[in-house]
Amino acid sequence: MRYLIIIIISLIHSNYSLSQNIVTYNLYVKDTIVNYSGKTKRAISVNGKIPMPELKFQEGDSAIIYVHNKLNKSTSFHWHGLLVPNEQDGVPYLTTAPIKPNTTHMFTFKLRQSGTYWYHSHTKFQEQIGMYGSLTVYKKVEDPELRVYDKIIDFPILLSEWTDEKPSQIQRNLHNATDWYAIKKNSVQSYFEAIKEKHFKTKFINELKRMHAMDVSDVYYDAFLINGKKEQHINSINDKNLNVGDEIRLRIANGGASSYFWINYSGGKFKVIANDGMDVEPVEVDRLIIGVAETYDIIIKIPDVKSYELLATPEDRSGHTSIFFGNGEKVYSKRLPKLKYFQGMKMMNNMMNMDGSMDDMGMNMSLQKMDMNEVMYPELDNEKIITLNYSMLKSPKNTLLPKKSNVRELNFVLTGNMNRYVWSINNKTLSETDKILIKKGENVKITLTNNSMMRHPMHLHGHFFRVINGMGDNSPLKNVIDIMPMETDTIEFNASEKYGNWFFHCHILYHMMSGMGRVFTYEDSPDNKQIKDAKFANRKFFNENKKFHIYFENDVSSSGNDGKFRYHNTRWSIDGDWRVGYNAKHGYEAEFHVGRYIGQYQWFKPFIGYDTRYRKIDNNQKEKNIFGQYSKGNKRSFFSLGFVYTLPLLIDLKGEIYENGNLRFQLSRDDIPISKRLRMAFMINSDKEYMFGLYYILNKNLSISSHYDSDMKTGIGIKLTY
Repeated sequence: MRYLIIIIISLIHSNYSLSQNIVTYNLYVKDTIVNYSGKTKRAISVNGKIPMPELKFQEGDSAIIYVHNKLNKSTSFHWHGLLVPNEQDGVPYLTTAPIKPNTTHMFTFKLRQSGTYWYHSHTKFQEQIGMYGSLTVYKKVEDPELRVYDKIIDFPILLSEWTDEKPSQIQRNLHNATDWYAIKKNSVQSYFEAIKEKHFKTKFINELKRMHAMDVSDVYYDAFLINGKKEQHINSINDKNLNVGDEIRLRIANGGASSYFWINYSGGKFKVIANDGMDVEPVEVDRLIIGVAETYDIIIKIPDVKSYELLATPEDRSGHTSIFFGNGEKVYSKRLPKLKYFQGMKMMNNMMNMDGSMDDMGMNMSLQKMDMNEVMYPELDNEKIITLNYSMLKSPKNTLLPKKSNVRELNFVLTGNMNRYVWSINNKTLSETDKILIKKGENVKITLTNNSMMRHPMHLHGHFFRVINGMGDNSPLKNVIDIMPMETDTIEFNASEKYGNWFFHCHILYHMMSGMGRVFTYEDSPDNKQIKDAKFANRKFFNENKKFHIYFENDVSSSGNDGKFRYHNTRWSIDGDWRVGYNAKHGYEAEFHVGRYIGQYQWFKPFIGYDTRYRKIDNNQKEKNIFGQYSKGNKRSFFSLGFVYTLPLLIDLKGEIYENGNLRFQLSRDDIPISKRLRMAFMINSDKEYMFGLYYILNKNLSISSHYDSDMKTGIGIKLTY
């Protein structure tokens, strides 16, 4: 039966090829081992390669791609930027069936456009560990003899990053607000650094407004790669030596999971001629920043008998990757200096009100024109550098949408909570929303406002949108738009596809997996034959960002054992803490809570709690709180109702009423950044209990701690964190 099916498919393809050119690829997905940092780690390769093989087509070709999944888990392939039938789009459970282990899946679609694109897995975190590759569609050429791709002088560049840490562990760490990545990147903005750089007031106001330290990249990476290598040297392309005066079209795609890259070229200025696969009128610049998932086509020139460096630097300046073009002595690009974090923090302070809302200044920013260039990038202080921004992009063709179409207007505010790592649109994660119904033929206009401290590269599947940038009829077409913090941009697209569900999401992998996305659905779409059980698939897709994460901390000290745990997701939290002494006088105390974060900024969490305590006190002496209420001295166990509210300076106010009518209020904070690795903690409550502590971070799981506790007294020990 299997061979009969293969014969039938072959006959169909044979007849089909009489009128169209068919390009066929076989992609074998397998586990592999890599070493980018001196350590061997698991990765996923396709046809034995990382990045995945470059796929080449010509506009008008018909693609047939067989994916052979040799993993023990499901996988998927999304053809980023390509206009394909909905069921070929490759988002598991939404448009395409997941490719199960030890099965083969066939994708087939016609190439309706030309340009520079890429493809990647849309399954969990597989993109981060190797499943990304270049995809080029060349302009249509009528003469079959000119179809030879190697006659075109261009070169694909795929940027990416590598981490030795499991991506699922990274996601857990981000949800638990660990400081470890900032320590590794040397980007901690402690009070000591603030004083040293004369920005104590800036740091204080930042925390007074309940904002956390500036960050421009969530994750610490062990290596940055260009075409899968840390450094590459190209002295010939397609067997043609590179000579003085040669121009090369570089097709650059950012296949990173969360890193933006600055592009600089030591051979001088370069021309930008395309973005996200769409041509733009050439514009000459000194540098550009390429957002996650964006593509740019640029023209560089070899000015002398030397090798010139194209330098890609992640925005947080934590490393770089290079590729040299030409023959002879290497000419290096100027390295980018350390960011001015406190200047950026000061700018953010001026944009943010005490209640968390933006002031009018933020509403006037758009199109990357401010881009923090003037405040965070010290290389611009004394140099005139032309930096590409979206207002410079102009389509060579009229891109106006059909005027007779109905217009649907949407407002999306990009929101988030950095401390809890919840990313949302209009304060709702993907799992908390319904699909957005659109009608075929209507125009959809979206105003995007970034009310968070992070950049968000928003990607629309299956469509190109116009970026309203002042170019009128020739506004550029894109499928990814980078929205800067506090920036507002407007995009519009025509609902020109026939049917289906189309994903719109932040392309920073960890933001998408934390809830920042929506689904556009064409009204009256037919059932998707790829999806056998629509209800099950819908539940699987929308619940991806509701996963619970665990946090555990245990301080083993000379005076006792303190600890806490938290089991939480985007909204719910199950948490507890305990203190256990080494004798009956110190006793023990434990609290457990189940609560839900609510409100626009998740500063408020009501909860149901349980408190149990034992201490041996002479004559069962009763204790009195500041309200004059008594409690048993030796033992108590009560249920409670309460709340936690984040005050200015990121101090937690906890209030509880116990089943016996007693009240307790508590102020605490356990992460005050004194220096790069030194943190301070304190607690004081209405039961006249108090604690002051310091801990020094050794690594992501281990700290040296010391504290004074009104119950347990002085303790010195080791704190374990997971």
